Amino acid sequence: MLCYWTVATIAILYVLFDVNYFLRIIFTIGWGRLFQKRKKILEPTAIYGICFTQDIDLVFKHMNNARYLRELDFARFHYYDRSGLFSGISAKGGGMVQGACSTRYRRPLPIFTPYKITTQLIYWDDKNFYLEHQIISLPDNFIRAVVLSKQSVTSLKVPVPEIVAKVDPTAKKPEFSRELKLWLDSMAESSEKLRKKN
Repeated sequence: MLCYWTVATIAILYVLFDVNYFLRIIFTIGWGRLFQKRKKILEPTAIYGICFTQDIDLVFKHMNNARYLRELDFARFHYYDRSGLFSGISAKGGGMVQGACSTRYRRPLPIFTPYKITTQLIYWDDKNFYLEHQIISLPDNFIRAVVLSKQSVTSLKVPVPEIVAKVDPTAKKPEFSRELKLWLDSMAESSEKLRKKN
């Protein structure tokens, strides 16, 4: 009887929730804490995966576009835990949400190809962190996709630079790159257009 209820509970959880998503987050953070060193906030972090049958698109050949963004969730959780930024933000009562992202797909990631995702903090301002992710196929070390990610801090009563200084006093803000500026300008243009419509 207990076995029946256990199977039924697991089945219900899988129907109602993306259980594998939560298990992967727990595994990724746990693995990092057990086997990887802490990182300075400007040091890149890396997680690894393989393009499996659950990741492919309709032609059954390569990773579908939505899976790239899902994988980046795990990369971000890993980065924030290994760098200590999440602890620093949580200690001040804050949280983080994905504010925006820009993905450039350079070449498909074929099925059964092992890959890594590197995550690096490239800039910050008073309310946001900006990350760059690279999805790299391991057999040929080719950068398959590059993603810029804007992470907006919520409910924080102090500015982001104060959190950065507390977590890593040696960190110096990187240069504001032309690529990041153009992306932020495009978002500002989009916001302005939407404001005019409303």
